Amino acid sequence: MTDKPLANKLALVTGASRGIGAATALALGKAGAHVILTARTAGGLEEVEEAIDAAGGTATIAPMDLTENDSIARLAGAVAERWEALDMLVLNAAALGSLSATGAIDFKEFAKVLTLNVTAQAALLAAFDPLLRKSQNARVIGLTSSVGRIPRAYWGSYGASKAAFENLLLSYGEEVRHITAVRTALIDPGATRTKMRARAYPGENPETVKPAEVVAERIAALMTAGFETGHFERVE
Repeated sequence: MTDKPLANKLALVTGASRGIGAATALALGKAGAHVILTARTAGGLEEVEEAIDAAGGTATIAPMDLTENDSIARLAGAVAERWEALDMLVLNAAALGSLSATGAIDFKEFAKVLTLNVTAQAALLAAFDPLLRKSQNARVIGLTSSVGRIPRAYWGSYGASKAAFENLLLSYGEEVRHITAVRTALIDPGATRTKMRARAYPGENPETVKPAEVVAERIAALMTAGFETGHFERVE
């Protein structure tokens, strides 16, 4: 089997400047895909691009804030001008917000969490749907969390956003599964060594949880092997 199973494929990874997004972009790049990297931090994206290049892959950086007006539409337009189709989309970017009791939710902050975790994801699916449809085997993977399915005290804000995101992505998958080659899946990374995890569990020793590379390798494997719409798994 070739060591570049994703050669000649185009991938877009959001939240790619660090953590699971960065590790996934690197894994896809190593597998031969050309990876478009998006995140707000240009410096972080440049570091990931350099790592992909050092591993023998190629990447394009697109620093942007997914919540800014028309930013996603502009990105989709730029991608469509350069490439004919989008083969892989990894919806990783998300905001945790503050953990608090439901009665104490800061609704201004909650609105920002929903904007990135739900509204921006809907905009990404809408903007890149035409390019995904042009792929012979398009795959979309969304990163979710167990709190989107199993309510947990003080996690209502983030959990609600992930529940909405899951429904959104799965609904899109059902809409296109019989008329296109687009397939959608959800991945719960489980306990993973990220900055978001460190914020949520400040007293936890990061060495006791798995590195982001474990999740990234699983995502790359799924992109290579393929999956059916509605696929869900938790990475242990």
